[in-house]
Amino acid sequence: MELNQKEILRYLGYRGKPADEIIQQQIQVCMQELEEAMAPKAVFRTYNVTVTGDNQLKIGGMEIQSKQLSLHIQGCKQASVFAATLGAKVDFLIQRYNILDMSKAVILQACAATAIEEYCDQRQEEIQAEAAEQGLYLRPRYSPGYGDFPITHQKTLLGLLDAQKRIGLTTTDSFMLVPSKSVTAIIGFTNEKKSCHIARCMTCEAKNCPFRKEE
Repeated sequence: MELNQKEILRYLGYRGKPADEIIQQQIQVCMQELEEAMAPKAVFRTYNVTVTGDNQLKIGGMEIQSKQLSLHIQGCKQASVFAATLGAKVDFLIQRYNILDMSKAVILQACAATAIEEYCDQRQEEIQAEAAEQGLYLRPRYSPGYGDFPITHQKTLLGLLDAQKRIGLTTTDSFMLVPSKSVTAIIGFTNEKKSCHIARCMTCEAKNCPFRKEE
């Protein structure tokens, strides 16, 4: 996987500003170590989806109270439940440098954040192909913890996917994903051709996020 260095710099807070040669060299080293540690895997299943009110929807047996997700998925008759992870070795690598070299740990965090998003984008192409067979398109992925979509749904979502067995992904009692460099999401199928199938910051309401992409 070839990582987008502009994205890595964005996660590091550069926001379009150039990094010095030392940082660029450290990024290259971290990218190589990350590549050796990663074992990316993903899984998804598609279910019928029903929006039953302004703030409630049902998918795969899950009943979700979320006004923002209901609006996001309005008009979709199907949706995929999706999960992806870079694997446990990435967490171990970052934890190691949290002890040995904090500056390198920060860069590894940025590289890993870029890697999981790029991997999700790649694997989402498979879901796009499934939708295309029905003449449909994808809404951007929407994850537990975004907006008013309760993070407490992580466990149920992973259960629908049998994610622990299939890709080694589970959650803590506080609903944080393990391994940490992982993503879960719901992706709606729509007949609106203009819908973008890859999530972008412009769909997020956190306007003041320091990692927000420029319009």
